[in-house]
Amino acid sequence: MLVSVNWLKDYVDIDVPVKEFADRMILSGSNIETVEEMGNKFSKIQVAKIVKIDPHPNADKLVICQLDVGEDELLQVVTGAKNVFEGATVPVIRHGGKLPDGTVIKKGKLRGEVSNGMLCSAAEMGYDDKVIAQDIKDGIWILDDSFKPGTDIREALQLEDSVIDFEITPNRPDCLSMIGMAREAAAVFGKELKYPEVSAENEEGDVNDYISVENKRPDLCPRYTARVIKDVKIGPSPWWMQKRLMHGGMRPVNNIVDITNFVMMEYGQPLHAFDIRHLEGGKIIVDTAEDGAKFTTLDGTERELDSSMLMINDAAKPVAVAGVMGGLNSEILEDTNTVVLESANFNGDSVRLTAKKLGLRTEASGKFEKGIDANLCARAADRVCRLIEMLDCGTVVGGSVDVYPEVQEARPLDVRVSRINKVLGTDISGDTMVEIFRSLEMEADRKDDIIHVVPPTIRQDLNIEEDYVEEVARMYGYDKLPTTLPSGVSAASMTRNETVRSRARDILTAYGLDEILTYSFVNPDSVDKVNVSETDLMHRNFVKIINPLGEDTSVMRTMLIPSMMSTLERNYARGNKEAGLFEIGKIFNDSKINCDGMPAEAEGLCIGLYGGDADFFVLKGYIEGLLQHLGITDAEYVAESGLATYHPGRCANIISNGEMIGTMGQIRPDVAERYGISEEVYSCELLFSVIIGQTDTEVIYKPLPKYPAVERDIAMLVDEKVTVAELEKAIRENGGNILESVELFDVYRGVQIAAGRKSVAFALRYRVPDRTLTDEEVTGRQHKIVESLEEKFGAGLRKM
Repeated sequence: MLVSVNWLKDYVDIDVPVKEFADRMILSGSNIETVEEMGNKFSKIQVAKIVKIDPHPNADKLVICQLDVGEDELLQVVTGAKNVFEGATVPVIRHGGKLPDGTVIKKGKLRGEVSNGMLCSAAEMGYDDKVIAQDIKDGIWILDDSFKPGTDIREALQLEDSVIDFEITPNRPDCLSMIGMAREAAAVFGKELKYPEVSAENEEGDVNDYISVENKRPDLCPRYTARVIKDVKIGPSPWWMQKRLMHGGMRPVNNIVDITNFVMMEYGQPLHAFDIRHLEGGKIIVDTAEDGAKFTTLDGTERELDSSMLMINDAAKPVAVAGVMGGLNSEILEDTNTVVLESANFNGDSVRLTAKKLGLRTEASGKFEKGIDANLCARAADRVCRLIEMLDCGTVVGGSVDVYPEVQEARPLDVRVSRINKVLGTDISGDTMVEIFRSLEMEADRKDDIIHVVPPTIRQDLNIEEDYVEEVARMYGYDKLPTTLPSGVSAASMTRNETVRSRARDILTAYGLDEILTYSFVNPDSVDKVNVSETDLMHRNFVKIINPLGEDTSVMRTMLIPSMMSTLERNYARGNKEAGLFEIGKIFNDSKINCDGMPAEAEGLCIGLYGGDADFFVLKGYIEGLLQHLGITDAEYVAESGLATYHPGRCANIISNGEMIGTMGQIRPDVAERYGISEEVYSCELLFSVIIGQTDTEVIYKPLPKYPAVERDIAMLVDEKVTVAELEKAIRENGGNILESVELFDVYRGVQIAAGRKSVAFALRYRVPDRTLTDEEVTGRQHKIVESLEEKFGAGLRKM
C-alpha cells in the first residue's frame, strides 16, 4: 500500500519528520517496506516554454528548440521527441543537472548543433512507466500552461513528498486505503481524524428516473448502490489529483475515471462508471452468467464465462464482470454525457474465483478478495459525486438506488482488563485501554474488569478477545512491553514421533546420506513427470491452495519422489558426479477421511541415489539397516512390476507385519531423462507414519551364548523368477528352533549355470542356548531344508 504523506495530511495533522513517523508506525504494528523521497531524485530541472522549433540541418529526426526559462536569453536544446510543439510547457534539465538514475547532463553538440540541456519525460524524472498518463507515456512531459517558465519543477509541481510503502497483512483490509492508514496514524499520534466532505451541494432531478437495480444474488452481492451524474464533461483531471494517483501507483486517465480511482484509494471501495447510453432499458441486473457466454472486457479481450461468475447486466446483456472489470460495451467515451456510478459490495471468494478463472486480476478484485465493509458503498458513491461537483465536470442527480437487504452490523464483545494484562505481562489500567479502543474509533464502556467494545464495521478482523489484546499491545507500544521469562518449571522432551524421526535422521546420515528439505507446495503437473497414471487418485487427489502465489505452488504434494528427483536433477546439472539424499516430510491427500473433515496428512521418507556405487542392493541395504535399527526385523521385499515410476524388473514393495510400508527400486530411464539425468537413479518412498507405528525401540539384552554355533553353507540352483526372499522364508520355516540366522552371501549367473537359472548361496548358523548341537541334528535339519526347497521351487543343490 503506497501512502503519500502529503495526501495523508489531508486527513490527519502529522507534524513530525517522516523518519520519526515511519518508526512510530512500525512500533504500532504497521510494517514498512520502503520510504521514497519524491522531490530528491533529481536536480536542476526547470519549467520551460518552447518559443520556437527549427528543423535540425544535419539530422531528419532531430529538432532545435528555443526555450523560455525566465531569463533574458533563450535556452537552446536539441531533441528527438515527436510530441513537442511551439507554445508547449515542458520540463528541461540544465547543464550539470542530475537525473534519478545518476546521469549528469552536460551541454554539448548534437550533430553539430549546440544543446544546453535535455527535455525530460515523466519516466526520466523518476516516475514508473505504469503511472504515467497515456498521452505523455512515449514523449516529453507536457505540463500545464499555468506554470511560470524558470520555476524549479519541484516547486511548480509541488513534488516535495514522501511515499511510504506499507506492507498490509491480509487480516487488515481496512488499511488498504488512505483513510484507513490515516485512522491508524491518528490513533498513534493522538490526533483527530478529519473525514472528507461527501455531500453534493447542488443535486438535480431524481435518480429513479434514470436507473433501476435488481439484485438476484444477494448472497454474492450484499449491497449495490447506484448514483447518476448528468451533463458530464470528459477531460483531464487537475494536477493535484493526478499527482495523488501517480504517487499511489495508479495511472491518470480522465477526470471521471480518475475520480473513481481517487475515491477507491481514499476509502478502499472500488467503483465503476457506466455510460448510461449503453445500459438497455435503464436497468442494472446483478446475476450469474450463462455457461459458455462470451464477454469482452475493457482491455479488449473476449472471455468465456460460466455460471459461477457474477455479472452486472442491463436488460439485454452483461456489461461488467462483478468486482473485476467493466465491459467494453459500456465504457466511458469522450462524448459520454450521463454516467451511472456503481458502488457495490461483492463476495470476496466469488470475486477471487472469477478473477482466477478469467486470468484477470485487477486493483478492484484484489481489494474485494480481502473483504470490504458493505457500509462503505453509499459513502464512497457520495464522495465521488462531491468531487465531480468540485471539479465542475458534471451535475449530480438527486438520490441513489441502494439495494441493501441485510445491513451489516457491528460485532460487540466484552473483553477483560485482567485477561489483557495477563497475556501481555503488563499492568495497564482499564481507563487507558478504553482510551486506546476509542482512539481506534471503537465504542468502549468499562464496568469494573469488563470493557464492552463495539468496533466499527470496517474492522472485520476483530472477532475474539485475543484480537483486542493485540490492539492494546500495538497501540500501547510493543517497545514498552516488559521482557519476562516463562514462569513455571517444565522438562523439555521429545514425543515418540520426534524421537523416531530424529533416530532415522541419525541412521541415514551415518550411512553417508545428506538430508534435504523441499517445499510442500508443488505444481500439480509434478506427478506427470514421474508417470503417475490419471486413475491414481491416491497421488492425484491434491489439496488445492485457495490463494496460491502461482501454478508452481498451487497444490500440496501427495508424494515425495517428484521433489527428490528435482533435487537430484539440480545436483546432476551442477556437475555432482554422485549424490545420496533423503527427506522426511509431510504428504497430503484431499480425501477428507479425518474425523474433522480435514484433508489427510501423513509423513513420508524418500531416499534418492545416483552415481558412485549406487544400485538396487545398496538402496536395499540402507532401508534394511534403517528398519533394523528401528526394531523392524521382519520386512519382506516383494517384486512389483506395475508401477510406471520404477523400472518393471527392478522394483519391490516393502511389507512389514502385513502392511505395505513403501516401494523401492530403479527409476524408469524415461523418467530420469525428463529430469535430465542420464545415469541410473535409485529411489524409495516409505510411509514413515506407518514405520513410526511399528517401531520398537525397546532394547533387550541377552547373555553371550555359552555353546558354539554350527555354520553350514548352502547353494541352490533355481529359476530366475524365484526371489531370494521366497527362498529365505522357506529356509526359516524349515530350519526349526535350532536355526539361529540366515544370511545371503552370493547370487551367481555364469557359463556353468544353465540359461534362465541362477545360483543362490546362503550361510546358515545353527545354535541352541542350553547345549552343543550334534552333527546329526544339524545335518538332518539341513537335509529337510534342501528337500523343501527342491519340492517348492524345483531347486537343485549346487556342488560347492
